[in-house]
Amino acid sequence: MMTKDQLAREIFQVSYLTGTFQLRSGQISNEYFDKYRFESQPKILRAIAAEFKNIIPPGTEILAGLETGGIPLATALSLNTGIPALFVRKKAKDYGTKKIAEGLDFSGRKVCVIEDVITTGGQVLESTEELRKNGAVIDHVLCVIYRGPELPEKFDAFTKMRLQMHPLFTMEELKWKAAQK
Repeated sequence: MMTKDQLAREIFQVSYLTGTFQLRSGQISNEYFDKYRFESQPKILRAIAAEFKNIIPPGTEILAGLETGGIPLATALSLNTGIPALFVRKKAKDYGTKKIAEGLDFSGRKVCVIEDVITTGGQVLESTEELRKNGAVIDHVLCVIYRGPELPEKFDAFTKMRLQMHPLFTMEELKWKAAQK
């Protein structure tokens, strides 16, 4: 099993890209973490799940993986902990069951949202609002990388929604640990 510092270096090595990238928020960045590069590597995904296991809020009943990047993370964490996973769409299907999320009934249950990379938190906030409208009790979000400008605990958008963010790493932390080889 790899240490958290080794995990940081692995994530950085396989997923850190430079260039010009438009983020989901519309912001332009000259650096980018390609989440699919670390989520598609079993060794890294397994290590992320092991680290997430250490920070799951007590009492969590369901792990809600957001489409698309949060789904493999929630699945790996579910396999590691035995906590059921929920797969959350960006918007409800307009056919079939027309659900925003697939898996167990989550109404009245304590749900922890799982995401890969957060910058502004737009999708997390939208998905949390939809899940809450459908009865989920959500207070916590786990993410692999937080790349926003504020400290995670002072992230106003989450504070207003009564959400606590628990990142494994900030972007700056990943860059610093990668330089410590």
